[in-house]
Amino acid sequence: MKSAVALATLELAKADGGGRRLGDERERKRLLEALDASGLTQRAFAAREGINCFTPAGWLRRRRQEAARAMASAAAKVPAFVEVKLPRAGMAVEIVLPDGLIVRACRIEDAVACVKGLR
Repeated sequence: MKSAVALATLELAKADGGGRRLGDERERKRLLEALDASGLTQRAFAAREGINCFTPAGWLRRRRQEAARAMASAAAKVPAFVEVKLPRAGMAVEIVLPDGLIVRACRIEDAVACVKGLR
């Protein structure tokens, strides 16, 4: 038995010459949301919806790839190195981080801000 989502979208879907349904992006998004909410395996969900069992796997792979590209794009905008200038006065605070990085500053607030900026 097909879900209400599948029945509603079947009417909108077109078919190619081989009889395969050609869904649009809205249908794909609705079915992915239904898959996420269903708690079913991809195979069981595909059987319930009347779609090929490999189709949800491709959709999920594409979604993961798009998320990874978005994260990589966001990470590329973060500077890898930021120069910090400290006053010449003697250092009063030294923080040694677990990865071996040492942060020295005159005030604890400056050192903490520097560590937060690095992480």
